[in-house]
Amino acid sequence: ICSSISAAQLDKEKKERKPKQKADKLELLKKELVQGADTLTDEFLDTVVVKKSLVVNDYSLVGLNIGAGLSRFMWNPRQEQIMVFSPVNVGVTYTKYGKMFGMPFFAFKAGLFYTQEGYEFEYNEEYNYTYKIEGAEKAVLDVVEIPLMFQFHFDTWNFKFLAEIGCFGGYRLGIQRFPGKTGNVTPELEFSFTETDNRLDYGIKGGAGFALVFDPLEFHIMAYYKHSLSSLYEPDHYSQYYYRYAYPANIVVSAGVYFQLSKRTGKTKSELRKQAKSMVYGDNISQSR
Repeated sequence: ICSSISAAQLDKEKKERKPKQKADKLELLKKELVQGADTLTDEFLDTVVVKKSLVVNDYSLVGLNIGAGLSRFMWNPRQEQIMVFSPVNVGVTYTKYGKMFGMPFFAFKAGLFYTQEGYEFEYNEEYNYTYKIEGAEKAVLDVVEIPLMFQFHFDTWNFKFLAEIGCFGGYRLGIQRFPGKTGNVTPELEFSFTETDNRLDYGIKGGAGFALVFDPLEFHIMAYYKHSLSSLYEPDHYSQYYYRYAYPANIVVSAGVYFQLSKRTGKTKSELRKQAKSMVYGDNISQSR
C-alpha cells in the first residue's frame, strides 16, 4: 500500500513540474534573445527577411463597371443565327466581404446595370429563307437589371482571384427591330413591344476574373455568362398547339474601378479605438465600457 501511495505522489509531482519547466524554458529563451540582440550586426540584420502575413478584413467596396458583350438567343424551334455585338454594359455595384458558414474568402455583391442584348437571324441555305420575327431579321433590346451575386475571392497583397455565381432580375425597357435584306417592319413595331412580348427578365449569372489592388483602389477585370429564364415572348403567341421559346444568352467582359469604403487589411478604426481605450483604462475598464 505504501509503495502504491508513493508512486501516485511521484506521478502527481511530475505533472506539476512540467508546466513550471516549460515556463522556465520560455523565460530563459527570452533572456537569451534580449542578450543576443546587442551582438547582432547591421550586415546580419540586412539579410533577415521578415514576412508579414495577410489578413483581409470584412470590408466593403463600391464600383463603376463598363463592358461589352456578345448576345444570342436560345430558340425553340432552333433557328440559324449569328451573335450580336453589344457595346453597352454600364453599372454600379456594392460588395461586402465577410465570412460564410465560418469560412473566409466570401463576399456578397449587388448592383444596378443598363445593358443591351439582341439577336440576328442568318440566311438558311437549306430552305433558302431567313427567319423573321414581326418582319425583322435583327433586334436590339435595352435592358436594366439587378444582379445578386455570391463571390469567392483568393487574395494576395496586390492581386486577387475572383469567381462569382448568382441570379438577376430585370426589365426590358425598349426594342429596335431591323428589317435586314428580306424583312419588312411596320413603323408601329419598329420601336415597340407587342402584347405577347415579355418585359420582365430574370435568370442566372456567373463569371470569373481578377483584380489589381492598390489600396484604397481596386481594378477588376471580369468575364460573365448570363442566361435568361424569361422567354422573349409568350410560348403560345403563334399557336396554341406548338409552343415557341426564345431565351437570351450573353457573354460579357467588363472592367471596373472600385473604391474601398473601409480598410482591407490592418486594424480598422474601431479596433484602434478599442486598443487605445485598453492602453489608457486597462482591459477590464475598456471591456466594461
